[in-house]
Amino acid sequence: MTLTKHFLLPGSLILLSFSGLAGAQVQAVDFIQLFEKMSGKQPGLRKAHARGVCAAGVFEPADSGPFVSAPLLSQGSLPVSLRFSVGGGNPAADERAPGTRGMGMQISLADGSKHTFTGNNFPVFAGKDPQTFFGFLSTLLPDEQGQRDPKRMADYVAMHPSVQGHYAWLKSAKTPASYANTEFFGLHTFFFQPKDESQIKFRWQLIPEAGVKTLEAEEAKAKPADFLAAKLAEQIATGEVSYSLVASLGEPTDSNIDPSSPWPADRPQVLLGKVRLNSAGGDSCTAINFDPNQLSRGFTPSDDPVLKMRSPAYAISFGKRLSGQ
Repeated sequence: MTLTKHFLLPGSLILLSFSGLAGAQVQAVDFIQLFEKMSGKQPGLRKAHARGVCAAGVFEPADSGPFVSAPLLSQGSLPVSLRFSVGGGNPAADERAPGTRGMGMQISLADGSKHTFTGNNFPVFAGKDPQTFFGFLSTLLPDEQGQRDPKRMADYVAMHPSVQGHYAWLKSAKTPASYANTEFFGLHTFFFQPKDESQIKFRWQLIPEAGVKTLEAEEAKAKPADFLAAKLAEQIATGEVSYSLVASLGEPTDSNIDPSSPWPADRPQVLLGKVRLNSAGGDSCTAINFDPNQLSRGFTPSDDPVLKMRSPAYAISFGKRLSGQ
């Protein structure tokens, strides 16, 4: 039994210009074609992270700390819609495979605004910018015989240092035991501006309160190929599934714009709140566009080029998905 690792970007695709591809301009449609070459055409489905499960719960904000004045943290408990997923564009992806797991979370505020968090279980992104990421994905395409060339990928990684941290993670990644036992990283830098105070720079993480748990290869093989949704529902039914949403506070020397560059592990962390799940399954998240640039009042995105390119890309992909393309 061969289990293939999954490692595509959550959401859909990236809209950008890329002069490194034989001088051509790469647009959103080129990413769609790239994903379809890798996973096959899947009309009406997400072009990446096609296999997933919806969940719902509540966000219980922290009652102290530097973010407490934000509407996100000052309106009491708020409803949350989530989607957990496996990387890749195959809606029947084998959930026993090690590699990428994604999470989209949208919190609905009392005034009707939304705050969206989109993360992955890897701590660093596959490239410092969209161009580098596109090049990395291109090395995953099979040849005319349907085979991938590991050397092609390794050569690309060797020439692009900003991919090396993510590549090292891929090589060591195991199979997550459950979405309820997976940590998710926001990867990008954001800012919060308290009233009459200095701007706060941060990156967020969603940490499972039941602990991070993974499966060894033999343990994974013993599972059904679609075990993750059932496992999540079982854990919600038999006990509380919850996460801590925390923010790591950055220093001026920490990168604002490079999601492949990790911040030092000793940066202080503050609690934004708890996320508690109360149901899983159904299609409540199907019509949600988990755009990480959709932020509530007081929060702003950084100039990270990968983050900036997500909004127009997600909008294009979202429209195609809802129209059955």
